[in-house]
Amino acid sequence: MRFDDPWYDALASGWGELDGTGTPAHLVPPARDAADRKISAADIYLEVQRSPAFQEVRSRYRRFVVPATLGFLTWYVAYVVAATAAPGLMSRPVAGAVNVAMVAGLGQFLSTFLLTWAYARHARLRRDRAALELRWDTQELTRLSASVPGPPSGLAAGSGEAHR
Repeated sequence: MRFDDPWYDALASGWGELDGTGTPAHLVPPARDAADRKISAADIYLEVQRSPAFQEVRSRYRRFVVPATLGFLTWYVAYVVAATAAPGLMSRPVAGAVNVAMVAGLGQFLSTFLLTWAYARHARLRRDRAALELRWDTQELTRLSASVPGPPSGLAAGSGEAHR
């Protein structure tokens, strides 16, 4: 089956890439043995959530967001503390009527834009492809489990055959 999605670029997503053994890389773990029952969407989502691919996406997210948030909050609190505890330092002129407080305040805006840019770049380079693959696989597993009485065996091993 082929999805006709004009926004989807199969080469950019990495589908069909080999894992080094000559077979496509497994993104979603195989479904549980449930030949006599229909797999629910909740079971599929829990299985995907436990998968190494999902854990890697979450880990990459945390490795960026936690230090970035701590760094930005430290910078913000340092600005507020300096403004209240060291008014002499903050009122020191830098150039003409521009003082340290104004430069630091503009630095808050600049650091916000830089952090936003860094987050978007990190997401695009480190997480978006894997998250898109997980989303497509999860949707395909859910769709197949709704239409087939048994487990969706064709895609459960993460073969990606249903995407072509």
